[in-house]
Amino acid sequence: MVWKDKKIKGWRRFFHSFRYAIKGLIHALQSEQNIRIHLAIAFGVIICAYLLSIPFVQKLILFLTIGMVIALELMNTAVERIVNLVTEDYHPLAKQAKDVAAAAVLIASIMAVIIGVLIFYKPLIAYFVEVVTK
Repeated sequence: MVWKDKKIKGWRRFFHSFRYAIKGLIHALQSEQNIRIHLAIAFGVIICAYLLSIPFVQKLILFLTIGMVIALELMNTAVERIVNLVTEDYHPLAKQAKDVAAAAVLIASIMAVIIGVLIFYKPLIAYFVEVVTK
């Protein structure tokens, strides 16, 4: 896609690119159920991290992991849109492209769960032991 307004240059053009990115994010939030699910889970994970006083470095790892999953979900959505734009007919390569993009999200999500378990396991056990022994 070619930049339509050649008069906009420099910083103004730079800030316009953020506007397009935000529009893309809003569109994905409105049209893609999986992104909304990922964001809801991420919100819960972040709240739990603060309630359980997870150390800063581990919170940072959680934020990076969440960002990776959301970014891959957005890329998956982009691949699906491009494939749908190119062909409406069934084609094995189109299916493979969509499946591989979805697999990237699946792998990232599985890794996010593993990371979450490793980070939350001890604090959750300690919290429940404290609650039960009171």
